Amino acid sequence: MDKKGLEYFKGLLQNQLDELIEEALKTVNGMTNLKDNFPDPTDRASLETDRNFLLRIRDRERKLIEKIKEALERIDNGTFGVCEVCGREIGAERLKARPVTTRCIDCKKKQEAREKASGL
Repeated sequence: MDKKGLEYFKGLLQNQLDELIEEALKTVNGMTNLKDNFPDPTDRASLETDRNFLLRIRDRERKLIEKIKEALERIDNGTFGVCEVCGREIGAERLKARPVTTRCIDCKKKQEAREKASGL
């Protein structure tokens, strides 16, 4: 991949990382600064359900943050855009759709087929 393409993806990934970290900080601040005192058990249960849902979302985002950091490292060490399985270049369209990917579309399809066959 050329330098211009790498700069594009680096900017894209960095922006995404910044947004995710900002949302995580908002969640932490929102949960630590609230003084929740609900005398009604139904209101309390609703709040807990909403918090659990939000925490599940943030956990998924935490995993994505790690993948973004790994992708940024791959940009720095020159392996970004190269399939970790077959060593071929990952297509630009695939990288635009999922810039944290580590596999080309063919290797990803094979992996998914194996997972489906094994019942995962």
